[in-house]
Amino acid sequence: MSDVSQTAGQDTPRLRTIKSFVMRAGRVTEGQQRGLEQGWPRFGLEPTDGLCDFDQIFGRQAPRTFEIGFGMGHSTLEMAANAPHEDFIGVEVHKPGVGALLSGMLVQELTNLRIYSCDALDVLRECVPDATLDRVLLFFPDPWHKSRHHKRRIVQPAFAELVRLKLKSGGVLHMATDWLPYAEHMLEVMNAAPGYRNLAEDGCYVPRPPERPITKFERRGERLGHGVWDLKFQRD
Repeated sequence: MSDVSQTAGQDTPRLRTIKSFVMRAGRVTEGQQRGLEQGWPRFGLEPTDGLCDFDQIFGRQAPRTFEIGFGMGHSTLEMAANAPHEDFIGVEVHKPGVGALLSGMLVQELTNLRIYSCDALDVLRECVPDATLDRVLLFFPDPWHKSRHHKRRIVQPAFAELVRLKLKSGGVLHMATDWLPYAEHMLEVMNAAPGYRNLAEDGCYVPRPPERPITKFERRGERLGHGVWDLKFQRD
């Protein structure tokens, strides 16, 4: 079965329905629940709303970042707080992470962030207009270690093309992983993807960019001698 199909009358590629994530049942804490109840009506977006006018949603024109799978939201919160002149759109399927990020937004009184709680690929296809994003972030996605699961990896040729359509000319796809075989897979896919330029001087990986926060998980990995590989590809 092909990785890509086309919607009638549209050029947006459709990825296979195989999911790159597993829905996990997680306990929502009181603080996270409070974030969901108080923050979602203000900052939550629904895929059923369809194609979005983000200038209207944020009430301004600003550089715009789209993050796929923000986990518990610590890095997203830090990036949004450090760049109040920029707008951020985060997508995460797990409710505890969504609640945690909303709770942090309320505490820090941030207004430059909006959240979807669904499949990020559906949001890109159905809700994000073409050529409107300055950055797309994919930090530490599930590497699906076993060979028979590699088809579940989110970074595939169809994913690269979908992201390319949503990036502005000169926009950047920034990926990071702590699993070298997956970094090599990302590099192979993106080097073959049309319409991109690798921003690494050696044609491989870039040094950790200062705008990407270091997570507690990453610091622990560094103490254990684990590596992290960052990749940046710019839309030509």
